[in-house]
Amino acid sequence: MRATRQHPRPPLPRRNVSIIGTGAYLPERVLTNADLEKMVDTSDEWIFTRTGIKERRIAAEGELTSDLGAAAARVALQNAGVDAREIDLIIVATCTGDTVFPSTACHIQHKIGATRAAAFDIQAACSGFLYSLITAEQFVASGVYDTVLVIGAEKLSSVVNWKDRNTCVLFGDGAGAVIVRSKEGCNGILASDLGSDGAQTDILSLPAGGCRMPITAQVLAEGKNYIQMSGKEVYRFAVNAMIRSSERTMELAGLKTEDIAWVIPHQANIRIINTVAERLEVPGERVYVNVHRYGNTSAACIPIAMHEASSAGQLKPGDAILMVAFGGGLTWASAALEWC
Repeated sequence: MRATRQHPRPPLPRRNVSIIGTGAYLPERVLTNADLEKMVDTSDEWIFTRTGIKERRIAAEGELTSDLGAAAARVALQNAGVDAREIDLIIVATCTGDTVFPSTACHIQHKIGATRAAAFDIQAACSGFLYSLITAEQFVASGVYDTVLVIGAEKLSSVVNWKDRNTCVLFGDGAGAVIVRSKEGCNGILASDLGSDGAQTDILSLPAGGCRMPITAQVLAEGKNYIQMSGKEVYRFAVNAMIRSSERTMELAGLKTEDIAWVIPHQANIRIINTVAERLEVPGERVYVNVHRYGNTSAACIPIAMHEASSAGQLKPGDAILMVAFGGGLTWASAALEWC
């Protein structure tokens, strides 16, 4: 049989890609530092001076990551004026999915009634939202899809060892979402940078639950089903990775520090945020911080912060926004966009 020659369709003009709506959801339960003082050997002063965290949100019993993500998605859809049936693709960034499979994105697709949408998860830990946003950009810019829902959602309370004061004080639950489309008259996403260093997998990880370490009674007894972190090593790596990535993205976007209206960083630790801002020479009043209210919500941090800033009217049309994150992997990511 003779082979047939395939004739690819001509490439479509590359489209600008913008965020046209934001949403967020935080569980009702507030866990304060005073509450943690009753659970582990710690104090409000110890936590706040080292992390900048005062409180965090904890999902209710039976409230799943997909529930958090679906709630944030509904807010984003309403703010964007988009019906769920218009969504072509759902990308969910999470490392605490409802199940190993199917994806949390599939659960959310059903819960919000996005019957036309393809759906998948991206797992890049705390960098996951930016990985997902940059992936969504490619689908929209190329013309493959018109409307993409990107969600960062985490239920980290389910993988925190509440007896380990070095980690349990850091993390919270929540979700943020954005609607991504091409928008006439707006440049949208200007540039981005992604990276990883797989040689550093052991300094921030969740060891058990995969094929490498299936859940057994011994694994549970050893606490390997909880987040493991080497704080000093993570701090050192995070600061350097976030600075280098931010500088690359600004260079690609043709932006200087003075052009940046807002930096929205991953909300891991106030010391990391302050050091990165100082090294980038960005004044503190142009760095969005909410770590004191929610702690580290991993992939949900940046979209929650973006929704808060947008809802408060702090993001103005034409503003240049720089987002930057790092996470287990180790991974890092940054993106610059023109706010629409």
